[in-house]
Amino acid sequence: MAGGELYMAAPSAIGLMYWGRKALNIPERLPAWDRWLTRLWRPAAVITVLGLLIGGPVFDWLDSMFLAFMMGIGIAIGWRLRTYQPARWVAVALLPGMVLLTVEMLAQPFTKKLNTGAVDNLEGLVILWGGVFLLIARSQSKAITAETEARQAAEQEQRAIATQSQTLEYEVNYRTAALTRQTDELRAALAELQATQDQLIQSEKMASLGELTAGIAHEIQNPLNFVNNFADVSVELVAELAEERTSPTRDRTLEAELLTDLKQNLARIAQHGGRAAGIVRGMLEHSRASTGERQPTDVNALADEYLRLAYHGLRAKDKTFNATLQPALAPGLPLIQAVPGDLGRVLLNLFTNAFYAVQKRQQSGEPGYAPTVGVRTELAGEWLKIVVSDNGTGMSAAVRERIFQPFFTTKPSGEGTGLGLSLAHDIIEQGHGGTLAVASTEGQGTEFVVSLPR
Repeated sequence: MAGGELYMAAPSAIGLMYWGRKALNIPERLPAWDRWLTRLWRPAAVITVLGLLIGGPVFDWLDSMFLAFMMGIGIAIGWRLRTYQPARWVAVALLPGMVLLTVEMLAQPFTKKLNTGAVDNLEGLVILWGGVFLLIARSQSKAITAETEARQAAEQEQRAIATQSQTLEYEVNYRTAALTRQTDELRAALAELQATQDQLIQSEKMASLGELTAGIAHEIQNPLNFVNNFADVSVELVAELAEERTSPTRDRTLEAELLTDLKQNLARIAQHGGRAAGIVRGMLEHSRASTGERQPTDVNALADEYLRLAYHGLRAKDKTFNATLQPALAPGLPLIQAVPGDLGRVLLNLFTNAFYAVQKRQQSGEPGYAPTVGVRTELAGEWLKIVVSDNGTGMSAAVRERIFQPFFTTKPSGEGTGLGLSLAHDIIEQGHGGTLAVASTEGQGTEFVVSLPR
């Protein structure tokens, strides 16, 4: 470079060095070189200050030599980092400038003989060359840096995803284990609840069986009493007849009367014995477990039988209790397909509740009260209805809403399990495809309506 440039080569070299450090990321790629590069600003400052204070060709030459030296370092760094594309472009950018400076310094004693205009043009081309390739190097460096940052960000995101996946996997395993424990606990609780429910259902069945047995015992007692009474009378008639036949003066008319009475007694014994046998057969049928098989069923006979059995079952417990029975059974009802044992349990439960309600109202001491329980059958289109009514204590609206819920009962503790009406509801609706409804007025009475498809 020609003299008189106020010694700007050294500061330019330092600026180029700091630009190159950042562009090529020298602190990370060549840390040992970077420690020396950061100290070169000191000789550059000394050269610049001395050139400004003293000046002269010597300092002009020294300033140019420092710039050429810095370019040489840049070229060396480019060669050292030749696998890094921007570093190669920096070396290509600086090489012509270093060569030109070296030639100028060697030819400085002959400057007066050189064409300074040509030198200036050459310097301009060199500066343009260097600027273009340095810009290319800077652009590539930015692109590579952006790509590296993007890759690092992707890797970091991938690591974060992997960490999150591990965390989620741990949480899933933990929650799965917790859910498994809860499921096991719920299964154990469900098994225990089912066992308890089975016990309560069995208790309800046994309670119903007790009511049925009491009614049967009371029912069977009447024909047995008749059988015993007529048997005793018949024994007396036979003895009297035998005595008459041994008499010297036999009375044929008396013997005929005795034989007639004896025949009538035997007929009555057979009649009441058949009645007792029928009750026993019914008891055996109802004591068997229900098979769930439907068969043609006479609803009128079933309703009448269980009305009396429920009534006598309560009287077996309370001899002082009496009630008016009001059967209103529609004649000529067709047989329907039903499970007699299950339907009988439903009717027995409804009748038992009805007698319990009228008994409680009677015990309240209401003057002029007459306990009444009725059953009515009728055809209503495609439905056969059985209506069980009573004039007992009745139910409130709150009780009516819960009356078919399992384990709900209005009876005192120990008198009911709360399963009777719930089982009856399930038998009618789920077992027979019918409906079981209730209408009641508190203090006046209750009416249950069983509707069965024909």
